[in-house]
Amino acid sequence: MATVSREKIKVRGFKRFVNSFKYSLQGLKYAYKYEQSMTIHFFAVVAVVSLGIWLNISLFEWLVCLILFGLVMATELLNTSIEAVVDLTCPEVHPLAKIAKDTASAAVFVFSIVAAISGLIIFIPKIIALF
Repeated sequence: MATVSREKIKVRGFKRFVNSFKYSLQGLKYAYKYEQSMTIHFFAVVAVVSLGIWLNISLFEWLVCLILFGLVMATELLNTSIEAVVDLTCPEVHPLAKIAKDTASAAVFVFSIVAAISGLIIFIPKIIALF
């Protein structure tokens, strides 16, 4: 594979702008296709949106949910990229590679727990009010 200088790659222009969206969508497609956690997050988003519509949550509650959706999914994408770079640079099992991958995964876990607790705080009172 021929190498290209970074200056040639980073030339600004409309084509590069359009390609940036294309590459981002390719990243999302990859994560959805190969990362089981991303699929779980996607279905969680669908469930929360459906529940939010059904329970008529407030604009502020929608904002909280949207921010949490973005944070969890963005962290999952960062985790995926960290895992790929670690696998590229250290294909064998190495204790430091394991730490990098495990802590990146833990970041997703932390955001997911915070999102789940926030969801419970938003939705449980509304569900209880139905009964």
